Amino acid sequence: MQTDRWIDLLASQAEPVAARRMAPLMLRALPWGLAGAVAIMLAGYGLRHDFAQVVHLPMFWLKVGVPLVIALAGLLLVSRLGRPGVRAGQAWWGVALPVLLLWVMGAWQWMAADPADRPPLLWGQTWRTCVFSIGLIALPVFVAALALMRQLAPTRPAWAGAAAGTLAGGAGACVYAFHCPEMTAPFLAVWYVLGMALPAAVGAAMGPRLLRW
Repeated sequence: MQTDRWIDLLASQAEPVAARRMAPLMLRALPWGLAGAVAIMLAGYGLRHDFAQVVHLPMFWLKVGVPLVIALAGLLLVSRLGRPGVRAGQAWWGVALPVLLLWVMGAWQWMAADPADRPPLLWGQTWRTCVFSIGLIALPVFVAALALMRQLAPTRPAWAGAAAGTLAGGAGACVYAFHCPEMTAPFLAVWYVLGMALPAAVGAAMGPRLLRW
């Protein structure tokens, strides 16, 4: 049989991997990564001292909720891009829309403030360490997500790596929010977004080397 005909025969029988096969792999890998992220936050940073008070503030839950939505969108992207023949579809909107929400809220709060009051809204107290801290806390989830991807069969390794990094970045920012003292929308719109983008960019760069068949 000619090689081209043999390839066509194999390709004609190729089907996307069933989504139900993903769940056991995710349950084995990702909880360990999340536990590692929480451990880094608690051991290296600690809960914010006024945690009992800020849990009643809507801004705190926005700070937690937006990264959580991004992490869940990243999880969906991982589950889709890890299977050959399955595209990301509309899942990237789960990343773009929360980021857009932060940008709109940040711009609105910035414009509504007096010029003299604007710098603290953006810089806060922790802008120098925020991006690094999110990246560090995201690291266990990032490793777990890449390990999961290596057990699958991604056909677009750069995008698959970016999906793993998106999952990690969202999870890392969500966990870091329980320590972070910042509560302004401009700060979140810049530094949290950069912190979540860092693992996604690293994943996209590493994907072609680590996730090739």
